[in-house]
Amino acid sequence: QVQLVESGGGLVQAGGSLRLSCAASGRTFRSFAMGWFRQVPGKEREYVAAISRGGGVTYYADSMKGRFTISRDNAKNTVSLQMTSLKPEDTAVYYCAAEEGVRVTAIATKYDYWGQGTQVTVSS
Repeated sequence: QVQLVESGGGLVQAGGSLRLSCAASGRTFRSFAMGWFRQVPGKEREYVAAISRGGGVTYYADSMKGRFTISRDNAKNTVSLQMTSLKPEDTAVYYCAAEEGVRVTAIATKYDYWGQGTQVTVSS
């Protein structure tokens, strides 16, 4: 099992930046592909980005391309999400997730472990 704890959320003005971090503990971190998702009340959890076990492969949802960057540090057991040019519609609770499969996936149900989430609020 792996435990995930997100941090770095907060309130930011539109056009600003935030960096989210997710610290993992438990099983070997490099065994997991990692993803970031977000959710607003009343809506389904939305895929944001994902990164392969070694960090060499990354994928993004179309609306995040060019604005968000996912990265990981396997020595520190962390995965990060650098968010720039933030928009009010980026307001959500952001979750990191760990997936034991070989392929990086955007499908939330494929992920095995989830953090508790961190709130990001972007004001206009």
